[in-house]
Amino acid sequence: MDQKKIAALAEQLFNAERSRKSIAPLTDQEPSLTIDDAYSIQLANVRRVLDMGHVISGKKIGLTSTGIQKQFGVSEPDYGHLYAAMDCKDGNVDAGVLMQPKIEGEIAFILKEDLAGGKVTREDVLRATDYVVAAFEIVDSRIADWKIKLVDTVSDNASSGRYILGKKRLRLDEADLPAVSMKLWKNGGELAGEGTGAAVLGDPCVSVAWLANRLWGYGVTLKAGEVILSGAFSAAPAARKGDRFTAEFSTFGKVEAEFV
Repeated sequence: MDQKKIAALAEQLFNAERSRKSIAPLTDQEPSLTIDDAYSIQLANVRRVLDMGHVISGKKIGLTSTGIQKQFGVSEPDYGHLYAAMDCKDGNVDAGVLMQPKIEGEIAFILKEDLAGGKVTREDVLRATDYVVAAFEIVDSRIADWKIKLVDTVSDNASSGRYILGKKRLRLDEADLPAVSMKLWKNGGELAGEGTGAAVLGDPCVSVAWLANRLWGYGVTLKAGEVILSGAFSAAPAARKGDRFTAEFSTFGKVEAEFV
């Protein structure tokens, strides 16, 4: 697709996020869009956001679990960029700046070495990871009513919104990630989701390796110091102002979020 169309579609998404007015799926507007086109759209907005003074804090892979893929009607993961401004360090999420948020429990990797080269393995991820923590990702879509196909969500920075990192840090040799279980509770008593690390491409470490290799094809590296969100353990419930969520992870303990 020519660069003028790429720029025009990126502009739609950029303006939608800032106006909080959703747009029609890009795949309805341009049915011939490819995954490569979608990532070009994403990167156009990454450059724009960086020019505004924002800082990349990491990367994310999404749509890794069967539950999430069924929920959104896609068949492979998506991938995007995280910014430092997305980090809700106090656990409070400003619902007023989001459009149609959903929340996911997952494991975040903090890297001590780059992951690059296109042939990253699970063992490379083990070596390059400083520590892992339980986390919430708050996803949000600029596409109306979450009517997304894979190309739509990749264009839309993998539906990134906000994230919250848990406090308990573990080395990878201290946690059997595929066996880690999670229960997600809403407003104190409603079980809103549950799953295990095995739902994330069989092993969250494998998920991170997949992400490193996929992004390397676009010249993007997972860098030392970055946060890597590895994918949701279960389908993502919707969240509104006033909602409180607690994810109880085996081994890692609790992560809490409140939408204010």
